[in-house]
Amino acid sequence: MRGRLDSIDWAILKELQADGSITNVELARRVGLSAPPCLRRVRALESAGIIKAYRAMLDPKALGFEIVCFAMVQLDVQGKKELNEFEQRIKDWSMVRECWTLSGDIDFILKCVAPNLAAFQNFVSDLTALTNVRNVRTALTLDLIKDEPLVPIEEAAEAN
Repeated sequence: MRGRLDSIDWAILKELQADGSITNVELARRVGLSAPPCLRRVRALESAGIIKAYRAMLDPKALGFEIVCFAMVQLDVQGKKELNEFEQRIKDWSMVRECWTLSGDIDFILKCVAPNLAAFQNFVSDLTALTNVRNVRTALTLDLIKDEPLVPIEEAAEAN
């Protein structure tokens, strides 16, 4: 469907990515449609899997998670069984908020939150103790400089 998106679809995506709580009436006004066709387009984008979900962006520190960190994990073996076992363990770990597989010498990067330094240290110990984990490097975040949605809509729209 990506190739069939028109300028109104791109405008809808831009508005929803900036504010997923916007009402359909306001969204329609911003993109120059009436509410019913706007809603039909949003539903079509959802059905096509282009819009995956809607979320509220929460402030971790306001909710008691003082530590945001990244863990870079290198495994001993990258066989299908070993990868599945590691991925399942990560999925079950609530402290891990994002996990990406990488190319190169690091196999996974994990974005994690912890309420305090002690909890973070326990997490690192548990992560390091997992079978098949060769190496874990961590980095505590200091300041958030940029926090944009994952898709640069302007560039994607121009490319199509």
